[in-house]
Amino acid sequence: MVGYNKALNHIKQSLEHMVIKDQLVCSSAAGGLKMVAVGLVDELTSKAAKLTCLGSGAKILDVFSRKITRADVQKVIGLEPDMLLIAGGTDGGNSTCAVHNIRMLSDYIDDIPYVISCNKNAIDDICEILDQTSIYYKITENVMPKLNQVNIDPAKEVIRSIFMDKIIEAKGLGQVRSELSPKIIPTPLAVLKATELLSKGTYSEDGLGSIMVVDIGGATTDIHSASDGMPTHPGTVYKGLIEPYFKRTVEGDLGMRVSLKSLVANVGVDKLSLLSGRSKQEIIEKCNYLSDHIESIATKENDISFDDVIASSAVELAIKRHVGRIETVYSPMGLSYYQTGKDLSKVDVIIGTGGVIVHNKKASQLLMNAMNNINEPEILKPKQATYLIDVSYILSAAGLLAEKYPELSINLMKKNLIK
Repeated sequence: MVGYNKALNHIKQSLEHMVIKDQLVCSSAAGGLKMVAVGLVDELTSKAAKLTCLGSGAKILDVFSRKITRADVQKVIGLEPDMLLIAGGTDGGNSTCAVHNIRMLSDYIDDIPYVISCNKNAIDDICEILDQTSIYYKITENVMPKLNQVNIDPAKEVIRSIFMDKIIEAKGLGQVRSELSPKIIPTPLAVLKATELLSKGTYSEDGLGSIMVVDIGGATTDIHSASDGMPTHPGTVYKGLIEPYFKRTVEGDLGMRVSLKSLVANVGVDKLSLLSGRSKQEIIEKCNYLSDHIESIATKENDISFDDVIASSAVELAIKRHVGRIETVYSPMGLSYYQTGKDLSKVDVIIGTGGVIVHNKKASQLLMNAMNNINEPEILKPKQATYLIDVSYILSAAGLLAEKYPELSINLMKKNLIK
């Protein structure tokens, strides 16, 4: 509320005779929307459930597959999620897993909302179980009605409505809603909406085509992509789950401050030492200091260059996790190529945002360094793209405007995303 009131007063003072017509609000207060997803098969319904949560602007705390145990339930309790998404089974397929998981979870967890997005044949039994509890739940369409077919939009809308109805009270935003009744969505969802609009365009404004957005912060590195991701390499066969056109991933172990120690563990002290020109001991001491002083902002050239190395390493690994890859298989018939995940090698535009990018004179170079895959050609990273920088931190605001004022939103982005 302190930040909200400061922002509102600043606007009123800047525009003396302003009349507020609409108030559009996004927030990641108290860590944003935190979710746990439960599915059946790790690479199918569980993955679809994870993509649904991430596409809703949530941070995924964990994903569970198959029939969960009491130990799994205790782990969920310890994670303290804001919401549970229960998936599992294609329509007409396995229904016992989702019913079992609901029964196990509802025996121990009854103080957070459940979103049920599983095999429709399990719904009657699930409702019978949940109706005997005090659990707030909503039923929506299956996240995977057919094998390898992802259907995440209905569940995304349910998650968003629950976030507005239930979660914002716990985030300190109840007063905003009671006074003004605005829609409140998670900030990452606003960025994803901006990505969608900028990619597709409007009736009067052309979109930019296939896009990747790189958003690096103190705790996470988020990657958004707008692309069908289908094979571009000749003779390649797609294998596994076909991912959504608009995809978001969140890497909670890759951040500039809060998650710096885990970033170092993932990247390796040796590599950071080589890239930064610092000794291994210096790297460890510097990272320990920054992890303990998360408010620290680099002002000296030496510190700025070190932040650049950290940021580039975080982006490189986050993109590697986001994009797909090609596997080469040798057989008596010759070479075969199989693709899993999205092929983003032909992405047209890469947009950089987040403090270390927005306030960086070498932002484009930082991003280009992270795209280099000379030594890993099987990783389907963008190869040749135009780089734009979100110099005004405009993406989340544009995402809020996107639904009701798309023309204003896309023009705002085109004006403020600088090549």
